[in-house]
Amino acid sequence: MKQAIASKDTAEMLHKIENIEKEIMDLKLSVLKKLSPSGKKNISLRGILKGIKITDKDISIAKKSLYSKTGI
Repeated sequence: MKQAIASKDTAEMLHKIENIEKEIMDLKLSVLKKLSPSGKKNISLRGILKGIKITDKDISIAKKSLYSKTGI
């Protein structure tokens, strides 16, 4: 009899824990939605390098600089 009561108490406790976990996930999602930038206009970088010519050599130097530590 005691084992049945303990099993019922354990099941209730697990159910409560599941509810708490769900509430935490809902809170996380609501906070993330508030933190994420929505409705903000993206800034265009088009034309920022107007009049500048980028060569293949410039690109290879930039790749070496960026990926030197990763080994790509």
